[in-house]
Amino acid sequence: MAKKVVTRTYTASIRNQSRVSDDLDALGFAASKLWNVGRWTCSRIWDEIDYIPNHNELTTYLKNHERYDDLHSQSSQRVLQELAEAFNGWYGKRQNGDARANPPGYRKHGDEHPRSTVTFKAAGFKLDTQHDRVRLSQGSNLKEYWSDFILCKFQTRPDVDLSAVENVQQVRAVWTDEEWELHFVCKVESEVAESPGEKTVGVDLGINNFAALAYEDGHAELYPLNCLKQDDYYFSKRIAQCDDSNSEQATRLNQKKSARRTHYFHTLSKHIVQRCVDEGVGTIVVGNLSGIREDEETDESKNWGKHGNLDLHSWAFDRFTELLEYKAEMEDIAVEQVSERDTSNSCSCCGRTRKANRVERGLYVCDDCGTVANADVNGAENIRQKVSPSLVTDSGDRSNGWLAQPSTFLFDKETGAFAPQERVTS
Repeated sequence: MAKKVVTRTYTASIRNQSRVSDDLDALGFAASKLWNVGRWTCSRIWDEIDYIPNHNELTTYLKNHERYDDLHSQSSQRVLQELAEAFNGWYGKRQNGDARANPPGYRKHGDEHPRSTVTFKAAGFKLDTQHDRVRLSQGSNLKEYWSDFILCKFQTRPDVDLSAVENVQQVRAVWTDEEWELHFVCKVESEVAESPGEKTVGVDLGINNFAALAYEDGHAELYPLNCLKQDDYYFSKRIAQCDDSNSEQATRLNQKKSARRTHYFHTLSKHIVQRCVDEGVGTIVVGNLSGIREDEETDESKNWGKHGNLDLHSWAFDRFTELLEYKAEMEDIAVEQVSERDTSNSCSCCGRTRKANRVERGLYVCDDCGTVANADVNGAENIRQKVSPSLVTDSGDRSNGWLAQPSTFLFDKETGAFAPQERVTS
């Protein structure tokens, strides 16, 4: 086993949520406002001289702006750094001939500013691991009664001990659409095993099947989302029965629901990484879903229907991908993200692309080569082939074999683990 210094992000719930939520809301809104000021500044400079300022130049332009003082100076710098990176990413796509690429948009919905993530670097937080507390610095414009910090009491998972971590580099306050949580970004030294193999696996993330895996040697796995949907239904009914959606009982129910979702994502990512170790996989290829909520051509929110929009709103693909990356890194397995463009409409056997071939949500039928496949597995195989394009030729008839009949793993709430679903034969 070799020693390796790696970056880890540990998620923690905030135990005094009701006391600090207003202050964190103010910081989240301030970060969105500063982003919008920076967005307008970049657009003006681009229109005048066809130049995109880097984050240092953007900081120099705006450090005297009143919105800059709404956050700790390092937190403001991080907002402008993220904006500059987003503009450079857009410009890179444009230079590569992607005419449909759009620059980053404003963080505003009508008159409302969303709660943006706020990052606190070394000078912006003080960690007290003995009492599980962290002080987060406020901007000078938001200080009240001469208090210059927000005191958050936090709780990590039982297997995480921040007192044993020598280097906590950043603390992020992240809004989860339900409540605030903290992300501790740390440098830790850990033992890593040698890469288990050179094979690849493609991972397609979805709403019904949260993950579909297509292995290089010709077999596939599905991980349905049924347990989380059951939780959503159960907790929604319980919360609706509360006298007040902001009551202590409703808050406890929301926290319990969030904890169960977090446990599910941790367990699934760990299970998938272990499956990759068992199968000799050295590279996991995941579809990049960063634009799933927006239309590529209009930059407007996509309409997936009433239930689809609700599912997508709570779809934590970015959180899951982060968990998968750091758990895979522990086993020296690489994780690559690739574009999902046309992966759901293309045949993984012959390459023909036709939207009508996806005849139902879970069924893909190629009208050219006759392949019949589970639609999610077909997408996962297309994702895998973007990194390892070789096709499997020795795994039998692909039209009615592993592409059409993947193994299914279900989450067992009693054991808290995934187990293969028994096949019923007639």
